[in-house]
Amino acid sequence: MNTQTTIAGVTLKNPVMTASGTFGSGMEYSEYLDLNRLGAVVTKGVSNVPWPGNPTPRVAEVYGGMLNAIGLQNPGLDVFRKRDLPFLEQFDTKVIVNVCGKTVEDYVAVVEQLGEETSVAMLEINVSCPNVKEGAIAFGQKTEALYGITREIKRYAKQPVIMKLSPNVTDIGEMAKAAEAAGADAVSLINTITGMKIDIHRRRFALANRTGGLSGPAIKPVAVRMVYQAAQAVKIPVIGMGGIATGEDAVEFLLAGASAVSVGAMNFVDPLTTIKVIEGIEAYMEQYHIENLSDLIGAVEG
Repeated sequence: MNTQTTIAGVTLKNPVMTASGTFGSGMEYSEYLDLNRLGAVVTKGVSNVPWPGNPTPRVAEVYGGMLNAIGLQNPGLDVFRKRDLPFLEQFDTKVIVNVCGKTVEDYVAVVEQLGEETSVAMLEINVSCPNVKEGAIAFGQKTEALYGITREIKRYAKQPVIMKLSPNVTDIGEMAKAAEAAGADAVSLINTITGMKIDIHRRRFALANRTGGLSGPAIKPVAVRMVYQAAQAVKIPVIGMGGIATGEDAVEFLLAGASAVSVGAMNFVDPLTTIKVIEGIEAYMEQYHIENLSDLIGAVEG
């Protein structure tokens, strides 16, 4: 079987990668699984300066998943380049760096410096960050803002650019089109869905931030629908994510049009989820005598 998939000229040994923010930068999970088996490691969000994140509590369990309001806490680009990237360079897996910022200039500062790192295969741009110049509206919630930041990043990026889309929009197809029109090499979706939990016994919000991002199996049907709509709207590759727990889940995304998938919240439940998803895809291909993964992409009928 050929499980390879190619995104923007970058070939992955299989279509399974990690979802940003759920896998650290690989080091945290390396004692549990062989990172060499993954198609790619997508790092936690990297900003140009250290971010402290939101006040606690910032994680809450809910039916079918979890809410988080971590606030993209990270030690910043310098620490990432000195500590995390050299660690990842030991492995035979593609490295995709997730980039976050509060202004266009923040993003560009990271993108420019990562252009010097030959071990970075692609950049995934988290446009769910609040745009402080636009009243904290996420870049990914307006087509004009998404187009503008994508075009600007493409001016400076040396690696292919994946725009990570927010599901908290009216029309995901239009957002995907805006990213494509601005020069994006691929899109990834979905990011978390905005949710809330209230502790009825204390009559307080479960998260200090009040709202948080919902992830986990509960969001999978929404994610599959949005991935399908995005794949129908654009010609660039789509990376699907949202509630993937098994190989069967991943195949659903592939049939909907995804060229690759990312495993997120389930990494917290079982650190071996990514490996089990890889093996599940292989078992499916064997069961249905599918020789090439490419034959599954967008192959849903009816």
